[in-house]
Amino acid sequence: MGLNESWLETGPVGDFGREVLGAAESVGRFAFLVRSTFAWMLRAPIEWRQVLIQMMRIGVESLPVTTMTTFFTGMVLALQTGASSKHFFNEPLFVGTVVSFAMVMELAPVMTALVVSGRAGAAIAAELGTMKVTEQIDALYTLGTDPVRYLVIPRVMAFILVLPVLTIIADFSGTFGGWVVAYVKLGIPTSVYTADIFDNMEIRHFMHGFLKTFVFAAIISFISCFKGITTTGGAEGVGKSTTAAVVLSMASVLIMDYFVTAILSALGIT
Repeated sequence: MGLNESWLETGPVGDFGREVLGAAESVGRFAFLVRSTFAWMLRAPIEWRQVLIQMMRIGVESLPVTTMTTFFTGMVLALQTGASSKHFFNEPLFVGTVVSFAMVMELAPVMTALVVSGRAGAAIAAELGTMKVTEQIDALYTLGTDPVRYLVIPRVMAFILVLPVLTIIADFSGTFGGWVVAYVKLGIPTSVYTADIFDNMEIRHFMHGFLKTFVFAAIISFISCFKGITTTGGAEGVGKSTTAAVVLSMASVLIMDYFVTAILSALGIT
């Protein structure tokens, strides 16, 4: 082997090539996981008991942190909106409209997805990663049970069923937080705050944010499960897979938020 060929394999070009091949392999394995999941959903009964267990873990246990996060987000929105409108118009105007629209269409779906990915997504990746490195997933194959059907589908289904509900609760939580600041800090009557909401909010505005949650749920669940069942390297590998699952889920949610928003806007759901 000549010097140039050796440099191509061991130098920066070789490292870059291996990274590209590794990324391409990961994308292919991820696509295979998604295909296998939908194939099993169509041809085999769903383990509803496992789905309910995962719904408790993902939904109920994530409810306090998502509610608290969106509640204070609504408070900050109301405070900033009131301060800005006072600066330009000498009185707080349309606080209810700004808070409700921002929460329902954008902040509640995105922030709920980010919080749940950091809590439930990390837990799923760590749990499945531990099962992988301790060979429990391999044991399922020997027992004639497909891990995708028994482990992945219940978690994906639970995410898709629970995240929209968490987002609806976050909508109310954030709007209520805005009302607290509007009433206590800005002196806006409750009737004015609610009138700002109901006079301007339409069902299409609610659906704009609500439909996003299904895309976010699929993204988080598939990435978390994929990183978990492909874990290697023992306890250290579990930590790396968990971190990668959270980072990729959060980044994917923010990236897909733009594209889903653009599609919904093109369809008139805005």
